[in-house]
Amino acid sequence: MSTYLSYHEQMDDKNIHKLRELMRELPAFTKDYFIAMEIKKATNTRRNYAYDLSTFFYFLKTENPYFRDKDIRTLPVSILDDIQPIDIEEYLSFLTSYEKDGQIFRNHEEGKARKLATLNTFFGYYHKKGIIEKNAPSVVDVPRVKEKNIICLDANEVAQLIDNIESGEKLTKQQKVWHQKNKIRDLAIVVTLLGTGVRVTELVGLDISDLDFDNGAMRVIRKGGNEDIVYFGEETEEVLRNYLDERLTMKTEKGHENALFISQNNTRITVRSVERLVKKYASTATVKRITPHKLRSTYGTALYQETNDIYLVADVLGHKNVNTTRKHYAAMKEENKRRAANIVQLREKKPDGQDTDS
Repeated sequence: MSTYLSYHEQMDDKNIHKLRELMRELPAFTKDYFIAMEIKKATNTRRNYAYDLSTFFYFLKTENPYFRDKDIRTLPVSILDDIQPIDIEEYLSFLTSYEKDGQIFRNHEEGKARKLATLNTFFGYYHKKGIIEKNAPSVVDVPRVKEKNIICLDANEVAQLIDNIESGEKLTKQQKVWHQKNKIRDLAIVVTLLGTGVRVTELVGLDISDLDFDNGAMRVIRKGGNEDIVYFGEETEEVLRNYLDERLTMKTEKGHENALFISQNNTRITVRSVERLVKKYASTATVKRITPHKLRSTYGTALYQETNDIYLVADVLGHKNVNTTRKHYAAMKEENKRRAANIVQLREKKPDGQDTDS
């Protein structure tokens, strides 16, 4: 029997072990909540919920006099009915800036909103089961998250970025040493992100066997663990073929034999490494702060501008809900509408000085 684990299986294992570690610090009654989540939430989501809940109970233990002398682990589920909306609001204020284990943590409105959503789901589970009488977080106002402008590369910046990866001319002397070794791989990574709009986690999870050049497609595992087929064009195919020729000559560490993108350590490249290389090359082409997700936004923006089809963009980007896509690209739609206002002319413009009544 094969012992090979895919990237996503490895990540699931890590998430599960981290979740179990976090649960040892949470009230014992939370076990039922996490068991119930298994059938509908991915492992990374469950892990993130556990992080959020550990922060909440840390707040109660350190900031609320009622909990200060109590063992968090042995708290009964009935304690949730004793928590008032004002306690939740104090928690949101606490999240602005707090210290834990000698480290300062900060949250903006977006982070607070997510943590409030976690509590709403947590309390809501026990309330729905009739175990507690009320859901205090559900009556607390959600922090207002400011609309963010889409940051992406324009066409000239995309061309400049690709040129700079190919040439390496704008890199430092030290960077050029690594560039010579990794140029073909780095070009394949950046062009794949720009040419398909895949998430960085989807990219690093690619195996050699996921590529299908006959159909110009690749198999990816989306958020939530769903399998999807993503198609790529000729430019992306060319750089992937060039890289694959090089990749097939590499010797990798055990367990990484099928990984597509390989690090200097002969193991599957990590998300952090891709983030670093994107930042390095992007800084040579633009003053914008570009991340792999911004390259995904660049693809989504270009696709929407070309097609004006929000449903197509949602499908290609792997958004489960088209409203997610619409939220990000609504501003572009308004810009298109503004441009349309000047497209239709009611009367032909006359040359300067000519009488329009003649």
